[in-house]
Amino acid sequence: MTATFVVLIDFLGTFAFAISGGLVAVRHRLDLFGVLVLSFAAATAGGIIRDVLLGLVPASVVDWRYLAVSVAAGLVTFWWHDVVERLRNPVQISDAIGLSLFAVLGAGKALASGLGPTGAVMLGILSGVGGGIVRDVLVATIPGVLQRELYAVAAFVGALVVVLGDALSLPPAPVAVGGAVACFVLRWLAIRRGWRLPQPRSREVP
Repeated sequence: MTATFVVLIDFLGTFAFAISGGLVAVRHRLDLFGVLVLSFAAATAGGIIRDVLLGLVPASVVDWRYLAVSVAAGLVTFWWHDVVERLRNPVQISDAIGLSLFAVLGAGKALASGLGPTGAVMLGILSGVGGGIVRDVLVATIPGVLQRELYAVAAFVGALVVVLGDALSLPPAPVAVGGAVACFVLRWLAIRRGWRLPQPRSREVP
């Protein structure tokens, strides 16, 4: 993937996850600082963990634009959250977009850093779900990846498309778009239709 395309995906994913973090903060009635903190954490935590594991300096730490994008998204949700909330399932939509973009970006970065297919898929998943985990932990809720409809599975599909495309020497940009679309569609269908992984049956107390 070209550097410009990678940066575009990164900023789009950052904004989408920052919106989801800001909305969660507003719903928990945090103040302005709390909204901005949750927006930044949701937007950058997955990428920071990914880059650290790859031995890279996280881009969100050295590039002011990531902070600017997350702050802008946080301010939008703080001042106009009523407008955003009127959209259909705004947190889930923005979260699904961020998940899709970061999953393919994480897998692509891992491949570019010399990791094999398994490592690339794992880092793609981690990049996609990391921000949501940190966001949920900060408001003391069970991370959505542990209970939502096909959350990590959707990230796995998106990352896998990127890895398979690389193995087949297909053009990276269209493959990344295809992986992101596959991840988003699967996640959205799971939300709409309630698709979940199996859960243990509750044991009756004698």
